Amino acid sequence: MNPQKYWLRHGRTVLKVLLVCTVVSACATHVSLSQKSFIGAKKAAEQGNIEAQYDLAYMYFQGRGVLRDEAEAERWFRKAAEQGHAKAQHNLGVMYDKGRGVSEDDVEAVRWYRKAAEQGMVSSQVNLGRQYLEGGGIVKDYAKAMHWFRKAAAQGEAAAQNNLGVMYDEGLGVPQDYSESIRWFRKAAEQGNPRAQFSLGTRYARGRGVPEDDEEAIRWYRKAAEQGHVWAQKLGTLFRHGEMIPEDDAEAIYWFRKAAERGDSWALFDLGDMYAHGEGVPEDDVEAARLFRKAAEQGDPFSQYILSVMYRKGEGVAKDDAEATHWYGRAAEQRLARAHDPGIMHPEGEEVPKDDVKKVRWYQKVSERGDTRAQNNLGVLYHRGEGVLRDYTKAARWYRKAADVGDAKAQFNLGDMYAHGEGVAKDYAEAARWFQEAAESGNAEAQFNLGAMYRQGEGVSRDHAEAAAWFHKAAAQGNVSAQLNLALMYALGEGVLEDDAQAYAWVSLAADRRDSVVAQAVKKMLAGHMTRAQIEEAQKQANGYREAYTSVGKTE
Repeated sequence: MNPQKYWLRHGRTVLKVLLVCTVVSACATHVSLSQKSFIGAKKAAEQGNIEAQYDLAYMYFQGRGVLRDEAEAERWFRKAAEQGHAKAQHNLGVMYDKGRGVSEDDVEAVRWYRKAAEQGMVSSQVNLGRQYLEGGGIVKDYAKAMHWFRKAAAQGEAAAQNNLGVMYDEGLGVPQDYSESIRWFRKAAEQGNPRAQFSLGTRYARGRGVPEDDEEAIRWYRKAAEQGHVWAQKLGTLFRHGEMIPEDDAEAIYWFRKAAERGDSWALFDLGDMYAHGEGVPEDDVEAARLFRKAAEQGDPFSQYILSVMYRKGEGVAKDDAEATHWYGRAAEQRLARAHDPGIMHPEGEEVPKDDVKKVRWYQKVSERGDTRAQNNLGVLYHRGEGVLRDYTKAARWYRKAADVGDAKAQFNLGDMYAHGEGVAKDYAEAARWFQEAAESGNAEAQFNLGAMYRQGEGVSRDHAEAAAWFHKAAAQGNVSAQLNLALMYALGEGVLEDDAQAYAWVSLAADRRDSVVAQAVKKMLAGHMTRAQIEEAQKQANGYREAYTSVGKTE
């Protein structure tokens, strides 16, 4: 259930709908000022001309003809907004929404979005729908979110049409209806919305709401990819392995390059692997090593491991044991192997003898008296083979004794054994049951694993909203793995409304860990698609989350 493993393994062929909000920026509705000068606009604005007030606000906001001044921009947007100027109302809503020139205030944002939305302002209708969907500054209400998305969709707004597709797909405020979801995705996709195109491709690939049709799936993936949709550029994986489409190394190379140019670590890894094996390109260990290094520097653990091997063997790089050790360590730091509680304290808090054999005897004695903590720790020793021969069956037996009477760590460990078929028959449903028990007791690792199972549909019905909910619980306790996965779900709009600011906030917390290079790489990638204001807003959110969980102690 390692999160980095999961995303790196499955991210190559992620086939999921992405929810978009209308671009929220104070310049989104700007009408060209033509040749108007700042002086002329200011004079007319001071005389009460509503259009001049709007234009002047825009000039202050953008720093055109005058030094940038968001506070002044807000003042002039307000003057125009109070006279009923819809675009000014929208932009004033944006400024409160994002804390630009004013203190962030969701209630005020909603007030101004509503005024503009009621005048038919499409951007405000979409943003008001988003506020209802998320409960920002207003009571969460899916029906009202749907109402405003419909208003915008009726005016041909592709982002709203895509949002309606997501709501029907997820069953948010309406009965889940894949056919209706497809209808809205198609409307947006035919207007060129890349996220809707990708979502439509996903539906054809899975036969969800439409007959399964690989050719149609690839057609829509290609449309999204040609517009730079990074997940659709995973077409390279499909072409390389001949999935849904005839194998074509040249096409695979083309799409991997497209994604690699955007800094995508998975594409860099795949491209490096093709150079290493001479697939679609002449075999070139030097180029392979260069690409693996770029991916490794972004935190891709597989690239880090392969790079360590190349340095050890001198393949594509000069043989260098120090570099080999460095990159192997970087991969290991991401916990490619599962880790368990070492159990170094006995129930009374006294130090257990360091000798492993004595440790086993101590735990055996205390475990037989029914101490659940000792029983769990004895299970750990049998699991690891420390002080005893490794025996997964005995490990599972001791975990079960403690789990049956409510020990959350033992419940987590027993669930882990069912998930991997160690000492018991592999059984994802049973694994999910024990993770649920531990998760409900507040065990952050179990909450994360349960979220991963809902995300993958292993042992439980696939449910992205449920996955996000459990990731959120674990992330709120400081669990780095959950923070990273929750960030990715916000970035992709899986189970939650797509929100780069939320994604950036959660991945920032994950990146607090110096060794969490994957989180740092994702953070950097998100920043490349965000404005300075959006990043500042996300940092504020991250600080709030950080204060909340550090006040009660964090887990990993």
